[in-house]
Amino acid sequence: MSRVKLLSVVLILGLVNACQFRTEPQPSANTPVNPPGAATYAPASSDLVLTDTPTPFLPLPPTPTASPIPSPTITSTPSPTSLPVITLLFTGVIVPARCVQSAIDARGSPDYIYTEVCDLIQQADLAVGTLNASINDTSDHTGCIETYKLVGSSNNADALASAGFDVMSVATNHIKNGGNPGFFSTLDNLRRVGIVPVGAGSNLEEALQPVVLSVKGVRFGIVSLGMIEPMAFAGADTPGIAVLTDENLLSAIVAARKVSDVVIAMPHWGPEDTPNPDRFQLRFAQALVEAGANLVVGNHTHVVQAVQEIDGITVFYGLGNFVFDQTWDLAHQQGVILRVTFEGTQMVGYELIPTHVDGNGTVHIAGPEESAQVLDRIQQASDRLR
Repeated sequence: MSRVKLLSVVLILGLVNACQFRTEPQPSANTPVNPPGAATYAPASSDLVLTDTPTPFLPLPPTPTASPIPSPTITSTPSPTSLPVITLLFTGVIVPARCVQSAIDARGSPDYIYTEVCDLIQQADLAVGTLNASINDTSDHTGCIETYKLVGSSNNADALASAGFDVMSVATNHIKNGGNPGFFSTLDNLRRVGIVPVGAGSNLEEALQPVVLSVKGVRFGIVSLGMIEPMAFAGADTPGIAVLTDENLLSAIVAARKVSDVVIAMPHWGPEDTPNPDRFQLRFAQALVEAGANLVVGNHTHVVQAVQEIDGITVFYGLGNFVFDQTWDLAHQQGVILRVTFEGTQMVGYELIPTHVDGNGTVHIAGPEESAQVLDRIQQASDRLR
């Protein structure tokens, strides 16, 4: 049985001082097809192009059931032809709020958060984060106190863009903590800096629309749906996030399949504080795969979770915290950067790069001992799904 792979910590630490921040979105003639009012998306690379994404809605098949699947493996398949090698990067949840925002206010800029990891993010052909806070300049900052209101300043969008992110999953439970005005400002701030939000909109139909990006000629379609906070859910005529249901996930994935070569599902799901997926996660994972997802990358749980293979499709149930102030135990300060390698449309391998976040939000690449602990926790949780 192959075990989850630890990327050389020496290699990653050697990248820290080489980071070059992007100061503004690069010009491009490509225009996204996003909900009305969306800003023009300017890819950071000429290889990255946003394409049209219509969203049909089809009938729901019988609900699938989850079954034990062998533990994850790292594969590496030689390409018979000259196919483009494409690297995708995903992180755990990003929450620039509470104590993190208090530290940002004291320093005047959030750029410090990503100093040690931005080069790694920028090296990916496509970098995707998960934002679980409202970032706007209309909501009051709470300061470093215990509260469920998670809001940060709009310049967090600038820092995310400078760090190298291209797409942000926003079908998250705290994205509307600034109310509807803060919600729309969050989406606008991401688009302003050239980051494409996915999983939210003015209504449910918009929120379910996939984002499709072409990288080296391969079209990657991303859908994001959440199941945690009903107050964040979009309705037929009300703004919010795409709701994770069997019907909605099927509609979103079928729509993405029609205009994509690779479909990536990003569910926001599961109970907090445990590495073990619950029955809802297991059932939805099976449904996402059966609907046609080629890769599933989940989040929300604030600790790393299991990795599972379902019918040849890899499911990452949770990547832990990337940026947050949950310092009450080590597990909540840990996460993984997921780096997935494709040759053309075929996923050929992945790496889990453990991270450690301070209470002020600074992200570090974990050292060898801590990395081994994180990966062992993932492996043990994954073994339970066999």
